[in-house]
Amino acid sequence: QVRLVESGGGSVQSGGSLRLSCAFSGFRYVDYCMGWFRQAPGNEREGLVGIDTTGVINYGDSAKGRFTASLDKARNSLYLQLSNLKPEDTASYYCAAIEPVRVCRPVASGFHWWGQGTQVTVSS
Repeated sequence: QVRLVESGGGSVQSGGSLRLSCAFSGFRYVDYCMGWFRQAPGNEREGLVGIDTTGVINYGDSAKGRFTASLDKARNSLYLQLSNLKPEDTASYYCAAIEPVRVCRPVASGFHWWGQGTQVTVSS
């Protein structure tokens, strides 16, 4: 059974940084597609980045320039470095996964497995 567990969220001031982690287990496949998403109250879930096990990374518009994703297959961990955070980045952040796909894009409807989320709060 696939399991995803996020950590690393917290409260920071505007301009600060956080590093989110997602520990995963239970994949039946050698290759897979993973993603980071976020959701603020009253908003739809927003795709930030898709990253596959070949190293291809696709960033959504909101993540370009300030967020950096990485995948450590040896540690079964996915990371998201958040930099220069702004109050509008306040949201619950989720990691997700799906079986191998041709192009790994952060489209929420395409992902099967989800973590429970970690809260990021940015104050001005």
